[in-house]
Amino acid sequence: MFARLAASAVAVSALLLAGGCSIFGSSTSNTSTQSSADMGPEETGGIGVNAYLWRAALDTLDFLPIASADPYGGVIITDWYANPAKADERLKATIYILDTRLRADGISAAVFREQMVNGQWTTATVNPETNIALENAILSKARQLRLSSID
Repeated sequence: MFARLAASAVAVSALLLAGGCSIFGSSTSNTSTQSSADMGPEETGGIGVNAYLWRAALDTLDFLPIASADPYGGVIITDWYANPAKADERLKATIYILDTRLRADGISAAVFREQMVNGQWTTATVNPETNIALENAILSKARQLRLSSID
């Protein structure tokens, strides 16, 4: 567990420093994996949003402490996380799951970053590609979860 957390922390720091790199992977396509006609009731899993997107979002953000998670409203908010190797920088994320279907436009991510300046946390810029990369990583994981449930 510690090794996974440490690896994730290093990757997040590298992402923030590199600006164009991403720990969230990439997806060559940002399209829906299914139509609304073939979505079954198992895809909401008794929650208000797509269960695959929900689980994938939690799995993707597993190295960040969760501050709030509302499976009916589809909102996941993490608490601030600081990499122990770079304690003057911290980040958090908010994920919005917007649909009961597994669709590319069914998820929205926002990553926030702060830096310690003169003893105060100050808002720092986040590369806009970071949010897209996080969305794509969640979509990719959700597709994998859905495909594994079909077998």
